[in-house]
Amino acid sequence: YSTSKAGCIMLTRHLAKRLAPEHILVNAIAPGPFQSHMMAATLARAGDAIAKANPRGRIGTPEDIAGVAIFLASRASAYTTGTVVPCDGGSAEF
Repeated sequence: YSTSKAGCIMLTRHLAKRLAPEHILVNAIAPGPFQSHMMAATLARAGDAIAKANPRGRIGTPEDIAGVAIFLASRASAYTTGTVVPCDGGSAEF
């Protein structure tokens, strides 16, 4: 799993550089623990512990990641390319 995530990060950076001359922006969102089908069993088993370990004290929601996606899809990100935006409540920092 972590190898594929690293591959996605490098693909984002590579495509951003390659497609920049075509005025195509390429960015990615790196979510932390979120309510999802993939995380359902893990959250059922250890959701409270995961939430407590997060600096924000909770699991991410779809609304949390939507703001990042809206920014990246908007003109506000017109000079942003090759960026991987963490959306993890700060958990990657600790």
